[in-house]
Amino acid sequence: MATTVTGTKTAEKRERRSGGGSKFPGPNGKGPKGNGWGGGKKDPRRGLSPEAYRVTMWVVIAAIVMMFAALSSAYIILSVDAERRRVSMPRMFFLSTGVIVLSSFAIEKAKRSLKRGNETRYLRWIITTLVLGLVFLAAQLMGWRELAAQGVYFAGHPHSTFFYFFTGVHGVHLLGGIGGLSYLAIRSRRKSKQVESVPNTTSAELMSLYWHTMDGLWLWLFLLLLIWK
Repeated sequence: MATTVTGTKTAEKRERRSGGGSKFPGPNGKGPKGNGWGGGKKDPRRGLSPEAYRVTMWVVIAAIVMMFAALSSAYIILSVDAERRRVSMPRMFFLSTGVIVLSSFAIEKAKRSLKRGNETRYLRWIITTLVLGLVFLAAQLMGWRELAAQGVYFAGHPHSTFFYFFTGVHGVHLLGGIGGLSYLAIRSRRKSKQVESVPNTTSAELMSLYWHTMDGLWLWLFLLLLIWK
């Protein structure tokens, strides 16, 4: 009997030294810290997948398009008023329309250059798109000056207010795109050897999608303001 008790105590001491003994299983039955392989630890360097970024961008674009669709409907309804004052389209808006179309061409060239691994052309076209975006905004501001010269102000008739409101809201969203282009240009210069990595390619594709959306929205707004008077 003494031999049995001594053997049991010896076994307990060995378990304590080796860290053994019974332990509660983890959430998946793989140890107290385990939730799968590697003790449930996550690699901090891993971010969202490219597909997750694409889905997020599509959600953002859908929200923006729905907002402009609602504003366009309100503009059309208010334009039924027979007493509204007709507003002449500023000449600078024609110029800005041509500029933003060219900028869409430029960012598409940038995306294709990146896919081909041509870092120099990629950065060149990104900067070109960025400059054209700034020129577009400058032309929009000059268009506002033309509206003021006609005696058309934001606080006037709702019909004339939409000229300022449409261009202003669109310009704010385009500023977001300009910020994204600036980020792509800076990252390309700092990490030139990693241009062909998946994150860079994904960022370029998403930025191109957003920019094309801004281009399409402005073309719609321009035609709406030009035709529906």
